[in-house]
Amino acid sequence: MEQTREFEIFLVATPGLEAPLQAEAVEKGFADAKIVPGGISCHGGWPEVWRANLCLRGANKVLVRMGTFPAVHLAQLDKRARKFPWSDFLRADIPVKVEATSRKSRIYHAGAARQRVERAISETLGAPISSDAGLRVLLRIEKDICTFSVDTSGEPLHKRGHKPAVAKAPMRETMAAMFLRECGFDGSEPVLDPMCGSGTFVIESAEIAAGLNPGRSRRFAFEDLHGFDPRAWAELRKDGPPVNLDTVFYGSDRNAGAAEAAATNADRAGVAAHTRFQCRSVSDIKPPPGSTGLVIVNPPYGARIGDEKRLRSLYGSLGKVLMSRFSGWRVGIVTSNQSLARATRLPLLPAGPVVDHGGTKIRLYRTDPLP
Repeated sequence: MEQTREFEIFLVATPGLEAPLQAEAVEKGFADAKIVPGGISCHGGWPEVWRANLCLRGANKVLVRMGTFPAVHLAQLDKRARKFPWSDFLRADIPVKVEATSRKSRIYHAGAARQRVERAISETLGAPISSDAGLRVLLRIEKDICTFSVDTSGEPLHKRGHKPAVAKAPMRETMAAMFLRECGFDGSEPVLDPMCGSGTFVIESAEIAAGLNPGRSRRFAFEDLHGFDPRAWAELRKDGPPVNLDTVFYGSDRNAGAAEAAATNADRAGVAAHTRFQCRSVSDIKPPPGSTGLVIVNPPYGARIGDEKRLRSLYGSLGKVLMSRFSGWRVGIVTSNQSLARATRLPLLPAGPVVDHGGTKIRLYRTDPLP
């Protein structure tokens, strides 16, 4: 794997969270990161690909663009796929899964296109094709232009590798990290989540403050690519100097099981020393001692009829508690329902963009420091 070769690196974003992902990428040294449909495009060699997987909190996947060419019929695709330098990227002994999509193109049958590429890879490189392979090659045909990419991440990047215990309807880690960023969180202030579930907001904020890489506990698909250099990767993965962290991050939940699961998750993530979880209802929360910070919460936003009345009173009591006790704290509320957000009676700023959370359209509602 040539360390010096440059690629287009494509960071897959959650729809609606492209802007904070671009800001994070630039902050982490991907200077040319720009927003394009579906995510962020930047450039770099293999070390940058590895680093994007290891360091970026907001990307769902890191794809490498392997090559592009025009093709207007299957025979042309077949010919070009057989000439493609697969051995520059793939190994003959590692199974591959091929996925294809086609839009506004004369090759309109994505399944037939996929079969041609599978055959080209197996017959020219010798790599086995398997529908459950961990390594994915992606063919996108758009307006008669074919683009080959390889998914260098493997499992989606919200799977940090150290979180077994999950409460129901969890907030994905990638989304939580980007909502924290949108709230102006930079690791230097306490965070409190009064409906913490499995602890995602609290654990992400503690990891950010401690300078821990989100991908430190897991394996990536790029480890199975041609010429991967384990020594260089081990060097890149080395932790930086420990951050002297005296901030504490707090979570509470009225469900004792959720608070216990969150504490277990924090321990596995290596941030137990900087997090506190308690079983308590929203009406019992108080600001922790020390400086003001951020209250961030992803309250329930019921899908069933009849939920709304009950939820309005929950949001109302959350707002009342925050207004009466949390002077100087900022608030971030993630919900799918604007009228529920307004039921808090908090001085909300204009809502953030619509974000797609597994088919539910959610938004971030923020405040400035409360009076």
